[in-house]
Amino acid sequence: MFSKIREWRRQRAAREYRVGDDLWAAVEAQLPFLAYLPEDDRPRLRGMALEFLADKEMSGAHGFVLTDRIRLGIALQACLPVLNLGLDWYRGWVGIVIYPGDFVIPREIVDEAGVVHAYDDHVVGEAWEGGPVLISWFERQEDADGMNVVIHEFAHKLDMLAGAVDGVPPLHEGMSRRAWIEAFRRGYRDFCEHVDRGEQTWLDPYAAESPSEFFAVAAEAFFETPLWLKADLPEVYEQFRLFMRQDPAAGAQRAGVQPPEETG
Repeated sequence: MFSKIREWRRQRAAREYRVGDDLWAAVEAQLPFLAYLPEDDRPRLRGMALEFLADKEMSGAHGFVLTDRIRLGIALQACLPVLNLGLDWYRGWVGIVIYPGDFVIPREIVDEAGVVHAYDDHVVGEAWEGGPVLISWFERQEDADGMNVVIHEFAHKLDMLAGAVDGVPPLHEGMSRRAWIEAFRRGYRDFCEHVDRGEQTWLDPYAAESPSEFFAVAAEAFFETPLWLKADLPEVYEQFRLFMRQDPAAGAQRAGVQPPEETG
């Protein structure tokens, strides 16, 4: 019942937004992977993005001015993973803080002797359980070092819904938790071996940091380079396909993207 009420309120608030076709086209032109969506899904994603903007509160850090183009760009990417799941998968928090580039988070660690060490951690994004999402905005994709910060951090939000940040989100009825864990464990183990040997990988080496980071980086690849993910990590791709209820690799083929000859 409460879910239906939240949905009705979001839809009512979203109707207040007026976005012209030219602005939609300009924003989507910066997100070429949206071409992998089935034709009927593009308007659904736009509608969900407007509901997302009505439901969440975005603010710019350090005086960063958020334009409509930036807000829409973030909303479209944030909604893509939950397009066939629903916005209630992002329930329980409202804040999104956007930085103009990377930013610093003060941290502390305690060593084995009990000594506290403080340091500054330079990051491009962070998701807090029950709290806001912090993301960097880059005007040029090359400045993000190939990382999709928005999809990455919102994948972490999905992961957190199961009560632990371990790369295992709440799975749908009918999905096998064992199959998920085995697919991602094998994928993570094999990927870490490539990184440890110093081999160049098509997937961001940051994925070797932890199982949760492997999940988030692979989620980026699922939407941006699905044919590569499917070719190199087919079991991981299949679990994402079942969980996200989407098949971007099929969409990439319809769009004329050529599958990779080899990966690694």
